[in-house]
Amino acid sequence: MTEPSIYLDSNATSQIHPRVVEAMMPYLTDQWHNPSSGYRAGQKVKASVERAREQVADLIGAHPNEIVFTGCGTESNNMVIKSLARVIGRKKSRVVVSEIEHSAVLRPTEAMAAVGFDVERVGVDSDCRLRLDHFADAVVDDRPGFASIMWANNETGVVQPVAEAVEITKAAGWHFHTDAIQAVGKVPVRVDEVPVDFLSISGHKFHAPKGVGALFIRKESPFEPMIRGGGQESGHRSGTENVPYIIGLGEAAAIMKSEMENGGLDCVAALRDRLQTGLSQRLDRVRCNTQPGSAPPCYTAPNVAHLSFEGCVAAEMLPKLDAAGIQCSAGSACMTGKAGPSHVQKAMGFSDERAYSSLRLSLSIFTTEEEIDRAVDIIAEVARECCVEAVE
Repeated sequence: MTEPSIYLDSNATSQIHPRVVEAMMPYLTDQWHNPSSGYRAGQKVKASVERAREQVADLIGAHPNEIVFTGCGTESNNMVIKSLARVIGRKKSRVVVSEIEHSAVLRPTEAMAAVGFDVERVGVDSDCRLRLDHFADAVVDDRPGFASIMWANNETGVVQPVAEAVEITKAAGWHFHTDAIQAVGKVPVRVDEVPVDFLSISGHKFHAPKGVGALFIRKESPFEPMIRGGGQESGHRSGTENVPYIIGLGEAAAIMKSEMENGGLDCVAALRDRLQTGLSQRLDRVRCNTQPGSAPPCYTAPNVAHLSFEGCVAAEMLPKLDAAGIQCSAGSACMTGKAGPSHVQKAMGFSDERAYSSLRLSLSIFTTEEEIDRAVDIIAEVARECCVEAVE
């Protein structure tokens, strides 16, 4: 009997938690009413939506009124960036992002640059951490602007110095947005401790379904809606609410808050370390591309191992790994099939050879020790096979 595949690509998308499915089901069957309706059935649904808003707010230390439900993390990012573009205007303004941002931040800011905005990208060091000195030089107090720095990188899992970046930005009188899509539900993200103005969330990265996200908008922060209509979400994002998915997002937020408080993510980190250690012991050509450990000041999300396999090409390893029962990736899912080395790894100073030999192995609360041990055996075997083929 063939053993089931081992899923090590949770940064691409995560398995929907059974409790999330259970929470959603009533809103796909009996409780299907429009939450904007005035009768009791609709108001009951509206109360459930507001409960989900409280759950998401509780996960990040926000007030429920500061949470806006969206269709995905990409929408959340675009909503903020396009809003701020209108707020600050293109005359004499500046926008600062990092070189390692997700395309959902890089592409909108590239569009801004094409119509006259001064957009500057700040580099990172070899550990994939934002160069704060360069960031401070880019953020100027004599011009209006905003900065967008991700909380955790989607490829390497490296957590960025967001608190320090916010401090620099605020000193200049700028607005600050963070793409926290790969951080929320995995590392502590608290807007009551780190005063970001805007923060993007995507549900399918932490066991909610695809097709739902959220945006934190700090009270009194300027915001121009991208979608106008019936005035739902306090006018920030019109359109009838996707109730079942919003309920699922709320339940997933509650689950991940409990997991972090009760050591669930510590267990994931231990499995990640077991994976890295096991491969390092089995192969003399494997290299961890980030600093080890899950503690500040330099640390990674507990579920991500980013490794290079010297002498191998990741694009050749992936189909062999898939055939052998390992599902993983060479970088972010949205870049699969695109030519060229990862922009993240190039920003870190990697050679093309090292970038092309890298795998991202991302775990979740559903990953087991038995799966990790079996994955070590399979990945080591495939890496040896690919290295031999490369020599030949």
